Amino acid sequence: FRAPSAKKKPIPTMDLPSTPSNFMSPEREVPATPPEKMTLNFYMPHEIQFKDAEVDQVMIPATSGDFGVLPGHVPTVAQLRPGVVSVQLNSSETQKYFVSSGFAFVHANSVTDIMAVEAIPLEQLDDAAVKKGLADFNNKLVNAKDDYEKAAAQIGIEVCGAMNHALEGK
Repeated sequence: FRAPSAKKKPIPTMDLPSTPSNFMSPEREVPATPPEKMTLNFYMPHEIQFKDAEVDQVMIPATSGDFGVLPGHVPTVAQLRPGVVSVQLNSSETQKYFVSSGFAFVHANSVTDIMAVEAIPLEQLDDAAVKKGLADFNNKLVNAKDDYEKAAAQIGIEVCGAMNHALEGK
């Protein structure tokens, strides 16, 4: 016969889980007053358009509606829709890019990160090719045999339609 022993506390056999703060560098501090310029990072999978660029303003085409970002903007996450990202470098120079989709992250420290699947300078869009693509996708929609072909045609119409609209507003 054994006498009951006092219950022992279990010994942890695992490390505590890592969190993003364990391996990410800290964000820049949020200034008390907004700076005159904001910092823009504009990435695509195959290239970097802007990295730590000081700009005046950025216009972003989001699924919830277009919005402008200035220094001191409230933190926001937005899904991009096909449309034009307009980067105002200074009072006299603006660069415009057509984006197909992606995300934009606006941070409290006046840094904006734009990650686009594809982006092309607006002046490189070919008006005739865009109109032909729009007509082709409309034809594919009319002749679609199943839901997959319909969905693919509708995506093409949305993107080509947005490109056409961007070229008209150039």
